[in-house]
Amino acid sequence: MDSMKRRDFIEFLGGASLSMALGTCLPGCASQGLSSQKILPLEVSSHDQLVTHKELDFYILNSYGDSLGSGKVFGFNCDYNCIIPLPGKTNEALLWTNHEFIDPFFVNLGQKNPFARSKDQVELEQKMVGGSICHIKNLAGQWTVLRDSRFNARIDGTTPIPFSGGAEVLGAKMAKGTLANCAGGRTPWNTVLTCEENYEDFYGEVSYEGKIRKVSKSKEFSWEEVDPQAPEHYGWVVEIDPLNNARAKKLLPLGRFAHESATCVRAKDGRVVVYMGDDKVNECFYKFISDGPNSLESGKLYVANIGKGRWEILDAHENPILKKHFSEQKQLLIETRKAAKLAGGTPLDRPEDVEVHPFTKDIYLSCTNNKTKDVFHGSIMRFQEDQSDFTSLTFKATTWKEGGLEEGFSCPDNLCFDPKGNLWMTCDISESLMNRSHWKSFGNNSLFVIPFSGPQRGEVIRVANGPVDSELTGPCFSEDGKTLFLSVQHPGSSSQKVGKLTSHWPKGNNAKPLPSVVAMKGPLLDNLMR
Repeated sequence: MDSMKRRDFIEFLGGASLSMALGTCLPGCASQGLSSQKILPLEVSSHDQLVTHKELDFYILNSYGDSLGSGKVFGFNCDYNCIIPLPGKTNEALLWTNHEFIDPFFVNLGQKNPFARSKDQVELEQKMVGGSICHIKNLAGQWTVLRDSRFNARIDGTTPIPFSGGAEVLGAKMAKGTLANCAGGRTPWNTVLTCEENYEDFYGEVSYEGKIRKVSKSKEFSWEEVDPQAPEHYGWVVEIDPLNNARAKKLLPLGRFAHESATCVRAKDGRVVVYMGDDKVNECFYKFISDGPNSLESGKLYVANIGKGRWEILDAHENPILKKHFSEQKQLLIETRKAAKLAGGTPLDRPEDVEVHPFTKDIYLSCTNNKTKDVFHGSIMRFQEDQSDFTSLTFKATTWKEGGLEEGFSCPDNLCFDPKGNLWMTCDISESLMNRSHWKSFGNNSLFVIPFSGPQRGEVIRVANGPVDSELTGPCFSEDGKTLFLSVQHPGSSSQKVGKLTSHWPKGNNAKPLPSVVAMKGPLLDNLMR
C-alpha cells in the first residue's frame, strides 16, 4: 500500500476519526486542545545524549542498580512502564517497569562468553530481569521514588510464579521466574500484564513432531547450561497485582509466543478484550476475549485473518481444522504459533505494540520491519472492529502510516495515547543497523508524537533522540497527562571492551552506561494537554 500522504489524511480516517480530521471534536478533545503554534520537529541526532525538544525537559527517575530498599535493586534494561494509581492518593502512584534482558558484558563485569559464566553469575543475571514496582510521589511537580516504601518490590527470573487456574505445564504448577519482559498492559482492575517476548534466548525453545518433543539450546544467554528449565514455562503473559504483595500468575489462555504487548479494553457487554502482537517476522496478531468481566483466566483466543477481515478462533474443540492437530487446548496454547498458521492467521512484519484510541476505539498496531521481504522501515496498521465492538469477529484493516523518509521514522515499536488522544511512538532500529545503510538518515532511535487534532494532525513529529546504541521504550503518561515516563534501554550495547565503551550515558565522562527510566515534562506536553 502506498504511504499515506497528507492530502489523503481526511479520506483515510474513518468514522469518529473523520470528525477530528475536519477540525471538529470528539468527547474530551476540545478544539483548543492543541497549541495553535507549530511544533517544530527535532533534528536527527547520533550523539551520546538523550536529546529532547526545546519545550521538553527530563530528569532520571531510576537507573540500573538503584536501591528500592530492603536489598532490592532496580533491574537491567528497563522497558514497558505502567502507572497504577494508589487508592485515596492524588499525588502518589505505583510505577511498574519491565526489565527485558541482560547484557553479561555489563552485569558480569565484561564477561561476554555465556559458556564461561558461573552459576552465581547466571543467578545474578536472573535477578536483573522481570520487573520492578516503585512507589512514586509527586512533590512540587516532580516525581520521586520513595526508596524505602513497603510497596517497592521485584519480580525476577527466580520468583516462583504459578500457572493460571492451577494448571500444570510439564508436570509443574510453578515456573521459575519471568523473563524477556517486553511491553504489556493494564487491566481495568489495576493489575499489570507483563509480556514474555524473546524467551528462547534464555532457556532455548521446544518443538513438537506429534508426541516427540525436541528442545533446542538458546543462542544468546545459555542459562540452561547451568540451570536447565522447560522452555514451555516461558512465552506467556504474566499478571501482576502491585497492590497485593506483587502476586503473580502466568495466563495460559492468552497463548504462548513472543508477546510484545497485551493491551486491555472493556467491551460493551463488560467482558475484557486483550490485543497482542507476536514480535517475530511473519508472525501474527491476536486477541483474547474473556468469559467474564474481571478475570483473564478463561476465555477465547483468536488470530487475525486480514485477507478475510475475520478473527479465527484458536480452540482445539471448536475449530474443525485444529481438532485434527490438537487433542487438548493446553497443547494448542503451548504451540500457539502453529495453531495460528493452521487456522489462517496472516503473517505480518514483526507485529509489536498495539494501542486503542481512547475516543475512536480504532486499534493501532506497529509492525517494526521485515528484512526478509525488504520491508526495512515497517508501518503502523489500523484495525477497526465491526460496529466498534471489541468482541466482534470481523474487522477492517489498513496501513495507516508507512515508515520511510517521507514520514521521517523507521521501525515503529512502542505506542501510547495521551489523555487527549494523540499518539506517541518510539522506534527500534537495532544497534547493528543504526546510522548505517537503509537506516543512516534516521540517526539514533527516537520518540515521536502524532497529533490527532489541531493544525498538525497526522504529522509525525520527532521530539526526542536517544543516546548511542539505545532504544527508547515504554512511553507511559501520568493520570493527568503532564508527565511522560520513558525508558532508555541498552545504551552502549555494542561495546566490546571495558575501556572502549560506545556510550557513557547518563553520567558521561568514562562512566559505564546505565539503562534508566526518565520523567519528561514541559510546555510541549502542557500545550498538547490543554
